[in-house]
Amino acid sequence: MDNGGFCNNNYHSGSSDDELVDISDVTVNFSEDVPPLDLDYSAGKDTDHNGNYLMDYPVPGIGTYEDFNTIDWVREKSKDRDRHREITNKSKHSTVALLFSISDAFSGWLLMLLIGLMSGALAGGIDIAAHWMTDLKEGVCLNGFWFNHEHCCWASNETTFQERDKCPQWKTWAELMVGVSEGSVNVLNHFMYVSWALLFAFLAVILVRAFAPYACGSGIPEIKTILSGFIIRGYLGKWTLIIKTITLVLAVSSGLSLGKEGPLVHVACCCANILCHFFTKYRRNEAKRREVLSAASAVGVSVAFGAPIGGVLFSLEEVSYYFPLKTLWRSFFAALVAAFTLRSINPFGNSRLVLFYVEFHTPWHLLELIPFVLLGIFGGLWGAFFIHANIAWCRLRKNTRLGHYPVIEVLVVTLLTALLAFPIEYTRMSSSELISELFNDCGLLDSSKLCDYSGNSGGTSGSVNATAANGLGARLAGPGLYTAMWQLALALVFKMLITVATFGIKVPSGLFIPSIAVGAIAGRLLGVGMEQLAVHNHDRKIFRGWCSPGADCITPGLYAMVGAAACLGGVTRMTVSLVVIMFELTGGLEYIVPLMAATMTSKWVADALSRESIYEAHIRLNGYPFLEAKEEFPHKTLATDVMRPRQSDPPLSVLTQSGMSVEEVERLIADTTYSGFPVVISQQSQRLVGFVLRRDLVISLENARRHQEGVVSVSAVLFTECGPPASPSAPPAVKLHNILDLSPFTVTVHTPMEIVVDIFRKLGLRQCLVIQNGRLLGIITKKDILKHMAQMANRDPESILFN
Repeated sequence: MDNGGFCNNNYHSGSSDDELVDISDVTVNFSEDVPPLDLDYSAGKDTDHNGNYLMDYPVPGIGTYEDFNTIDWVREKSKDRDRHREITNKSKHSTVALLFSISDAFSGWLLMLLIGLMSGALAGGIDIAAHWMTDLKEGVCLNGFWFNHEHCCWASNETTFQERDKCPQWKTWAELMVGVSEGSVNVLNHFMYVSWALLFAFLAVILVRAFAPYACGSGIPEIKTILSGFIIRGYLGKWTLIIKTITLVLAVSSGLSLGKEGPLVHVACCCANILCHFFTKYRRNEAKRREVLSAASAVGVSVAFGAPIGGVLFSLEEVSYYFPLKTLWRSFFAALVAAFTLRSINPFGNSRLVLFYVEFHTPWHLLELIPFVLLGIFGGLWGAFFIHANIAWCRLRKNTRLGHYPVIEVLVVTLLTALLAFPIEYTRMSSSELISELFNDCGLLDSSKLCDYSGNSGGTSGSVNATAANGLGARLAGPGLYTAMWQLALALVFKMLITVATFGIKVPSGLFIPSIAVGAIAGRLLGVGMEQLAVHNHDRKIFRGWCSPGADCITPGLYAMVGAAACLGGVTRMTVSLVVIMFELTGGLEYIVPLMAATMTSKWVADALSRESIYEAHIRLNGYPFLEAKEEFPHKTLATDVMRPRQSDPPLSVLTQSGMSVEEVERLIADTTYSGFPVVISQQSQRLVGFVLRRDLVISLENARRHQEGVVSVSAVLFTECGPPASPSAPPAVKLHNILDLSPFTVTVHTPMEIVVDIFRKLGLRQCLVIQNGRLLGIITKKDILKHMAQMANRDPESILFN
């Protein structure tokens, strides 16, 4: 009789409860992390006293998931509880088992230690390399080409205070090539700047396209989706980590309007995923692995901003789907280790974890809450504008021929950025240096144009020495400050427009730094305006009791910091974590109230215009199956309105607990693309018995055909412990009760959909069965819920799960 295997061109691995998602037209070999299916299955072979084949659970592949599938959180947590219960019971009877139990409990902390060390080391290397390559666009150090501009001039004894960034050891490219010639120096420097920028961008996009297509973008929308239970093979693999680390340096150094902070979260999660493979309990359990990835998200923000506490709160508020108390402690420990590692490397040579660390000492006045709230309004408007414009641009890229030429797009954006950025000092410098300049509080040692104030006599001092001598009147703006203001205004418009086109191109691109830069520019402009208003009107009643002569009552750098928080909050809709990150950056607790006022105002204004953050908007654009916990379901629909099959659909595909042959089961699998099947007592009664996953069923039948003699196409398939009596001449039956979920989640047809949606969110379900008096009527999957929510919101339901 026919004993052919099932998977001979009949089984399509592209099945899924949420349908396959084509991510950015990427063609990738998803062999990484895919459970092996061609191993020796004989270890799981067993038969009962009648010779029937019994399915033993340890067969490789059982309990695993295919690519682009949603994990079963309930099953994964149940597996972990069973594993822990078994280890605990064994530890009571054996010293070896007790030691194993202790090592198992300690393994989570050891894993956090390794993640913190690895992520901190990579972040330090990225910071050092990006700083050096950014300066390489403008010149080279004669003492050693590996020194960046700042380090090159540190050892020089020939620098002056006013021109501390100029030293004989540092040569621009024009000086190296043609000597000093005032007429041609700037043109040649501009040409070299653009050439280096194009080279770095070209290398970045080529490496991403050739080796790791998943290394592009920020990574946070995909991390959020993965943490919600979705599986994207290769997204957190070793090739993605290697290429993202290299291309992140190249992309930042090219001068594009992007940051490394978002991609560092992706890098940290890649480190966590790779290290999880060395620990059995995390390698074999997808839910446990996602707890580790939540902690890794905190590590990414910790090394990006030097803010361990803010990183933990960022993971809790923004990206995590399931965040138990144990994960909170481990996230804090991992973020601490990562920050300590980065501090030990000291990438910027100033004993700080970020380039733009500042400290403010001037107190703020209650009346300043008004301009702070105005900055919050600006941040909310900017956030809503950016999200709308960027999503429109990305949709244009997806739906037109523009998306077919990612390399050309990257080069064009880089060319425009380099050509337009070089003439203006504040766009030519790196975004981190710009933010540091804007956050800076002018002191006696500053020679920046932003600190160019003139005294009462009108003479330009070039510094603020006159401030200390003459008091408030010496804060009158000088020529350098006026020049800086119009340059910053141009830089603001440039940054706002170019960031829209940059975020989403096929290189690693973060959004934190560009958003902070936009807000810092707007805040500095407003801060200087308020300062000059106070200077010229210090006798007015509104300023009299607050701006006393001889005191600096306005801190423009504080306005830049508040504006930065407002704009970043408007784009990401972060609140608590953002405030903590900002005060960890500044070290000033007294500025929490201005930050809170601006951040909340920004969120309210942005939410009034659009409820989605940039990450949620990109999740919806890419069609990922993500149920947003913050989104409400106000509609009064019932489970019967959403379940399948509908009235016009064919009947629900089910298996019976007995009475079906191997051939009939294989034919049902081959003719459908569902990821699982309900099991009923019989086709007539439709009384529910349980639910079996397609992947488990396929592997089990393959295993039975390969390793059990006598299993043929007419062999019975039983989902019960004891099947009906069989004739002596009948071939042995295949018993699969061990892969049957006997307690699937069920609701009735009259269950309100708001309760069903809540169940799916809080339990992370893949599907839910609809019954009435024990009789199976239909099924609701996560895809059905997302399509229903889109339909009720007047969006195209077919766009939810497809690119």
